[in-house]
Amino acid sequence: MAKFKGDIDIDFADRDAALAHLKHVSASMTRTDDKMSKHATGVYFANIPHSVKGLATIDYKQAEERGYFKVDMLNVSVYEQVKSEEHLVQLMTTEPPWHKLRDQVFCGKLIHIGNYYWAINSLPEPIDSIPRLAMLLAMIRPGKKHLIGKPWKEVAATIWDKTDDGYSFKKSHAVAYATLVVVNMNLLDHGS
Repeated sequence: MAKFKGDIDIDFADRDAALAHLKHVSASMTRTDDKMSKHATGVYFANIPHSVKGLATIDYKQAEERGYFKVDMLNVSVYEQVKSEEHLVQLMTTEPPWHKLRDQVFCGKLIHIGNYYWAINSLPEPIDSIPRLAMLLAMIRPGKKHLIGKPWKEVAATIWDKTDDGYSFKKSHAVAYATLVVVNMNLLDHGS
């Protein structure tokens, strides 16, 4: 029987408020001193062995090998400013002020890329679309940093290739993160 391996991250303005309504077990992880601790974001919605405190007694990597599926539920403060689903759709579909990525103060306020103003300015061509922003997000990961400063055509040729050279982003994650950056850009630009 094939095991499902996947990675699901769900963003919340307040993950604890959502989890208060859902029966779950917190994922655990083995620290470098071989002691178990709570995983920062992972939870199980399955009957996994757990302690009386609701913490899985199996490390999340071992749990995955045994067929348990972990969901990462993340706090994302940007969503605190989103008023409704319609507002979110509007923020996602409105063309953001791409030129402001070259403004160090504006860029510094953005989720996921605020510390990478230097990388943006090393690019020979502008970031003017979600696909390009997704490639930037992938480039700033250790496995793809060698692509920073290259033309988009060259970046696009290998950015989504899996390598063993270090942590890299999957395209699906990068596009989702890029869309969140667009939401953040529009919130900052329009004030709501």
